[in-house]
Amino acid sequence: EQNMDIYLSKEASSYRKNNYTIVFLHGGAYYLSDKSAEERYIEPYLKKGLNVVNMNYRLKRGIPMATTDLTNALNFLKANNTDYDLNLNKVIVTGFSAGAQIATNVGVSQNNPEYPNTLYDGIKITGIINFSGPVDGLDVVEKIFVDHDNELFSKAGKALFPSEGYESKEKIAVYEPITYLDKDDPPIFIWHGGKDDQIPPVTFAEFIELLSAKKDFVDYKPDGLHSPNEKELENAYVKIFTFLDK
Repeated sequence: EQNMDIYLSKEASSYRKNNYTIVFLHGGAYYLSDKSAEERYIEPYLKKGLNVVNMNYRLKRGIPMATTDLTNALNFLKANNTDYDLNLNKVIVTGFSAGAQIATNVGVSQNNPEYPNTLYDGIKITGIINFSGPVDGLDVVEKIFVDHDNELFSKAGKALFPSEGYESKEKIAVYEPITYLDKDDPPIFIWHGGKDDQIPPVTFAEFIELLSAKKDFVDYKPDGLHSPNEKELENAYVKIFTFLDK
C-alpha cells in the first residue's frame, strides 16, 4: 500500500534551478484507486525530463494516516537518496482530489512546528500543485460523502476519520491546509471547477482569497467539474510550467 514508482531522468540535472523533484498522489476519496490510475497527471513532467515520484498511500484508514504517508515517503527518499540522487531541496508536491489535499497540507505545514508529522532536514517543498483537493471545510465534505445516496461514497465518507459519527471541527482542522496557510508558504497552483459535485466550490472561497493576496496561481473553471477534462488538463499544464519557470 505504500509502494511508489520513481522515474529518474538523465536530463533533470540540466534544468539547474528548475531541477524539481515532482511527487504526485492519486485521488479516490482516501478509499480506493491506485498510483497507476492517474498517470495522465505525471506524463507532462516525464515528457519534460523531470524526476517524478508517483506514490500510493494507505487507503480506508482515514485522512490522518493517508496524510502521514507523504511525510513517510519524503523521509524515505531522503534516507535512501544515495540510490536516487534526487534534488530534495526543490520538491514539488502535487495531487488530484484526496491526493491534492495530502500534498497541500504537508506543503503548507512544513514551517509550522505544531503540525504532528516532521520532515527530515534536507527536504524542502518549494511548490504545491493542487487539482480539486480539499483545502477547507472537510467537515462539509465528510457530511456530503457520509449522507450520499451512493453506497460507495457513503462508505468512503465514514472512513475519512477513525472516530464514530462526524469528526469534531477541531480535529479536522489539523488536516485542512487553510489552518497553516501563511505568507512564508511555498507558491501554490490550484485548479478547481465551479461545478464540482464532490468538493463544493464554497469550501475553496476563503483559501482562494488568501492565495490571491499571496499572488499565487488560481486556475478556476466556472463550468469545470471535479476532474478536469482532456483539454482543461492540457491547458492547465501550459500554465503549470509557466508557474514552475517563475
